[in-house]
Parts: sequence; structure tokens; C-alpha cells
Amino acid sequence: MSRNDEIATLLEEFADLLDANGVEYKPRAYRRAAENIRDYPGAIEGLAAEGEDSVGEIDGVGDAISSKVVEYFETGEIEELTELREELPVEMDALTAVEGVGPKSVGSLYEALGITTLDELEAAAEAGEIQEVSGFGAKTEQNILDNIDFAREAHERSLLGEARPYGDQIRAYMAAGDAVEECALGGSIRRWRPTIGDVDVLVGSTDAEAVIERFAGWDELDRVIESGDTKASAYADDVRVDLRVVDPTEFGAALQYFTGSKDHNVAVRNRAIERDLKVNEYGVFREVRSTSSSRTASDDDVEGVEDDDQRAGELVASESEEAVYDALGMEWVPPELRENRGEVEAAADGSLPDLLAEGEVRGDIHTHTNWSDGGNTIAEMVEGAADFGHDYLAVTDHATGPGMVGGVGVSDEQLREQMGEVESVAADADIDVFTGVEANIAADGTLSVADDLLADLDVVVASSHAALDGDGTDRLVTAAEHPDVNVIGHPTGRYLNRREGLDVDIDRLADVAAANDTALEINANPARLDLGGGAVKQAIETGANVVINTDAHSPRNFDLLRYGVHTARRGWAETDDVLNTRDADSLRKFLDA
Repeated sequence: MSRNDEIATLLEEFADLLDANGVEYKPRAYRRAAENIRDYPGAIEGLAAEGEDSVGEIDGVGDAISSKVVEYFETGEIEELTELREELPVEMDALTAVEGVGPKSVGSLYEALGITTLDELEAAAEAGEIQEVSGFGAKTEQNILDNIDFAREAHERSLLGEARPYGDQIRAYMAAGDAVEECALGGSIRRWRPTIGDVDVLVGSTDAEAVIERFAGWDELDRVIESGDTKASAYADDVRVDLRVVDPTEFGAALQYFTGSKDHNVAVRNRAIERDLKVNEYGVFREVRSTSSSRTASDDDVEGVEDDDQRAGELVASESEEAVYDALGMEWVPPELRENRGEVEAAADGSLPDLLAEGEVRGDIHTHTNWSDGGNTIAEMVEGAADFGHDYLAVTDHATGPGMVGGVGVSDEQLREQMGEVESVAADADIDVFTGVEANIAADGTLSVADDLLADLDVVVASSHAALDGDGTDRLVTAAEHPDVNVIGHPTGRYLNRREGLDVDIDRLADVAAANDTALEINANPARLDLGGGAVKQAIETGANVVINTDAHSPRNFDLLRYGVHTARRGWAETDDVLNTRDADSLRKFLDA
């Protein structure tokens, strides 16, 4: 695993601290460098070993930043960053997780009130001290109070996109161990939840000591915090990794149990009880109960029960998940569905959906280039899409309008000009290329691009980028009814662990979208995953199409597609529910409808 993300995160922290100190211009340069280093296809440590000139070959990485990158690899720190941390000893990530609190606000609050943590921020807001600080007011103070709990919870959880790569690596590493017979991820990361508390790794082995020794030797771990006979916990960066070793003959039962969710497991246990069975992490057992002991399961049923007691009774199944579910008269339930949203009943009556698979999405119709805030040319994005295996791509750069700052948006005149370049690139491309735009939805539902221009574009994605609180249903419905809008982009506008986004009546929006041949987006960027799984299920049941886009700002972002696919699977999506599983000709028919 390259250290690109590690360096990018340091530079983003550098930018935040500069911003908090009121430094102009430099923060933007550091953020651009961070983004380009994160997207760089090679390993930054290799360039750093060659020297500053090699690091400086990355677009947007100037002499000052390249020297800091080399300094970090040579010494283990960036001296200037250390000094900035000492000057401003704040929990920047936690504080800026509060909606409306950015780095500059953090700097102001530290200077005026000495606030360094979420607890201190909450105490100051409750005491009415924040509204007395210049640039703040009673409304801002109340907003902080309203969002503290969300920020505190968010700070304790990692984004799926941050944790999943570690999960994939540790699973592959552990599976290669001589003492390992079975290995799988469990918990929320296996269910592809948008945020996770930790990475759960389950191993089947008869030599737990050797397994735990191998786990502790993984190079990506920063520190081991717990190590027992069959369990161990450690941190890789800020991601907690928990290992559990079980008997290989009980691996399937343990995997089912530790995958969860809690609500799913309670429903499964109740089904077992109805059949005079019990199911737990050790297997499915047939037990003899008195007629007076009828009950239903709760999540606390197995707490404090000795292992031997849990194994009491005749063993019916344990080695595989399929056997566990079959013993209960159920089909195997895909992990993404295990949220107690009807999957237990569907598995019992044979009506589980035939879920979308990763390889079935054929194109991306929400992407950005260097015409707006992307990092690559149109030709480079098209080439990247073709290399990824896509059959088509739509170029949908940001239009000017609400939420677009710093010159990011493209004017109508520039969009007309861009159409010509897209068509020129398309003429020589190996894949189909569509013209398009990401238009901004104002608070009243109107769009930021002229109607005559929208009519001339192949793909119109309409998204909200400002006023992202309160009920957004009316504005999205109005946009979905526009005759030239094809997609409602990231409908709620949520940013995971940063803002909750709009409240949206999904049933109403999906009903309007279905009537107007407008697809609702599943934005695959791990910071968004919007729509989420529950909303996807509602939209599909209402009859709307969904479309999975990466919102790519560089070719590397096409790899994010899998997060969108698994979010769709969490919403019970089948192939025909997803617009961009269609070929280019079928997509055109939908766009032209």
C-alpha cells in the first residue's frame, strides 16, 4: 500500500492550520497538492527517495511542498507542521466535524476562548460565550449546539472508504498465514455500511497463538492495544482492527453472528426459537424446552452465558453460513441485506433479490474535468474510463450557481465551448462520450443553467450545493420535473461525518422521478454514498431508476464504483433497477425520453 493518502492527509492538516491562522492563498495550494498526491497512480515514497525534483513532477506540487514531503520521509516529521500544531493545539478534525465550523472558525475560537476540543466547544456554546466572539452570533452558537452530538458520533467512526482498504489488506495478509484455515471480514464493514466503528477480522484456526502472532506482525499496524488467547486489537492509522480466532468447524456460525447486524441476528434467533432451535456464534442447536418457556430473543440473550452452555444440545449446523441459514429454512442472505428490513422473511419464502454485481455497471454519467474542479483533461478522463472498462462516459462539469465558490463553476458560454471539445474527443475515443453538466439546484428548485443550453446537452445532472439543511423535498421535486433533467445528483447533499444534509421525502421524490424519467443518483464517493441503502430501497419500491456514479474528479476515482455498487445492494437493487447497467444505445433512449 502506497503512502499517498498519509502524505495527502498531512498536507490537508497543514492547509487547515494555515487557514486557521488567517494565511491567505497557501491553504488552497496545499489542498490542491494533497488531492493530486492522493490521486497520483504511483507511490509517493518512491518519488521522495529520488528527491524533491521527482516529487515536484506531480501537478500542483511546488518546491516548498515537495521539500516538506522529502523531509517527512527522511526525518519522520515536517518541522513547520509540528510548529503549527504547537501554536494551535486543537482537535481540528473533531471541531470541523461540526457543521458550520471551519478551520478559520477554529482559529478564532481558540484565540478568543481557548477552545481545543468538542467538549470545550459544547461548554462554551451552552454558556453563551460563542455568540460574544466577533464574527459569530446567537444563530451560529445554536447551530453548534444542534450539531455537537452528530460531530461527536462522526469523530468516533471511520468512513467505509477509509477503512475498507485496510480490511482488504489485513484479510489477504491473514489468509496467507500457514495456521489460517478460513478468513473473512465481519461486522459493519462486511455489510458495507457507510461508516464503521472498526475493522472486524474473523479467522478459523486450531492454532490461535500463531494467528495472533502473525496479526501483530502486520506492517500496517501502528500499535497493538490488546492481545489475548483468541482475540487481539490494534490500530492502523486511526482505524481500529479487531481480530477473533475461532474453531474452523464453527467458522460459519461465527461469521454469521459477527457479521450482524444486531437487529438481523435477533430476527434470526427468533426464527430459530419458533423451530425449537437455538442459533449463536457456535452453531445451530436443537434444544429441548418446556412448553412454559416460550419467549422471543433479544440482543442480550447470550451475554454472560458460558461457552459450554451455548453449545448445549444437538448440533445441527456450524461450518458454513449457508448451512446455518439452511438449518433455519432460509436462503443464504447477502451481508449487505442483513439489517432486518424484510430479508429474513424473504430468505424464508425464496424471494430475496438477485442483487446487482460489481461488473455490471457499464459507464459513469457524473464526472468532472479541469474545466471546473477536476484534475484532468477531457481526453484523460475518457481514456481513464476506457482503461477502467467502461463503455461510456458523460462529462458533467460544475456550472456556476449556488454553492460554487472560488471560480469553480463553468458559465453557459464556456459550456457551449466545452461541448465542442467533448465532441472532438468523442470522435477519436474507443468509448461513447456524452456532453453534459452538473447544474445547481437553487432553494426554489430552479436550475443555474439556461433551458436552451440544457436542451442541447446529452446528460443533465441537477444537484444541490447550498442551503443543505431542512426539508429539501420541494426543491428536488421541482428539479426532477424539469423536462431536461436526467439525474438528481447526491439527493440529500449529505457529507458523511461532516453534515447530515437535507431531509427528503424519498417516496414522493421517487414517485415524481419515475413519472418524469429522472434517475436518482447513488453517489459512490465514500464521503457521500448518497442515496444511502435505505433510501435506495424506497426509491426502487416506488418505481424509480437509480444510477451509480463516482462523481470522478480524476481517473483514479473510477475505482470508487464498488462503494456505489454495494450501497445499491444494501438497497436491494437488481441489475434492471440501475440505469447505467444499460448499454450506450439504451441509455440514449432513456436520456431522450
